[in-house]
Amino acid sequence: MDVTAARVGARPLGSAYVALAALMWSLAGILQRQLHMSLASQLAGRAMFAFLALLVFIAIAERGQMIRAFRAIGRSGLAIAALMAISSGAFMTALNETSVANVVIIQALVPLVSALLGRLVGEPVHARTWVAIAVAAAGFAVMAGAPTRPGLLGLVFSVITTLTFSATIVVARRKSDVSMAPATCLSQILVFAVFAPFAHAGELSGANLGYLALLGIAQMGLGLFFLSLGARLISAANVALISQLENVLGPLWVWLAGIEHPSAPTIAGGIIVIAAVAVEVTWGRNSASGLRRQSDDVLRDLADSTAKAQPAEQR
Repeated sequence: MDVTAARVGARPLGSAYVALAALMWSLAGILQRQLHMSLASQLAGRAMFAFLALLVFIAIAERGQMIRAFRAIGRSGLAIAALMAISSGAFMTALNETSVANVVIIQALVPLVSALLGRLVGEPVHARTWVAIAVAAAGFAVMAGAPTRPGLLGLVFSVITTLTFSATIVVARRKSDVSMAPATCLSQILVFAVFAPFAHAGELSGANLGYLALLGIAQMGLGLFFLSLGARLISAANVALISQLENVLGPLWVWLAGIEHPSAPTIAGGIIVIAAVAVEVTWGRNSASGLRRQSDDVLRDLADSTAKAQPAEQR
């Protein structure tokens, strides 16, 4: 079945996919709290399991025609792979160089940057999306409070993360006839190739190995899987905005687990961000009558490299 955003129900379906991606990504904090290893070992181990998980998804979706799927991504797919690999490495490096609050404040600019980049390549942005972006950014500002000024390295890597993730969203949307799944799979190969030489094999055992598997398969693998579906059905600005739920849900999980206790500003800011995303997703959405799909159709959305997507919505 062709993946077309013109299909009735495509917009809410795409929003749901991206929300699921954010849910998976939000597990990073609570899982990484259980790890006791170097940054290089974390990145290499997570990339290894994410690669294996994505490879299985592609094999199922393509019914074994994996070589065809990887060949079909072309230069756009290679660009997505490089951008996602840089974003993954830069994000973890930023967290090691500055506070989470500083990184979150800078990453709150992802929807705005995505919207601006999307507009540069001809994708219109509705006025309500600009309003939702502004409200979401304000919510993150409330969550972070008044963070100290980040150091140069922390600032640089946070900005790199924001720019590369925003560019990934825009390229995926503009080249929606290209399956993102093989590209994201390649991105994890790149991350592994860069960090594996600096990883310590002795750290990849016992409980650490189990948590790395969860990080790679669920947090990264499933997250990228759902993003590869959703990014082809809705605009870049909406993808970026909804994906910000990751940074709201992350603190919630560690709070429920009793690991951390978010402050009142964090809770208030999270409510603001969730409200902004909820309004953007539900306000003016298409009828949901086309959401009933067969499981085969969902899997084909992942790897149907010949599908031609139309504009996600008439704005």
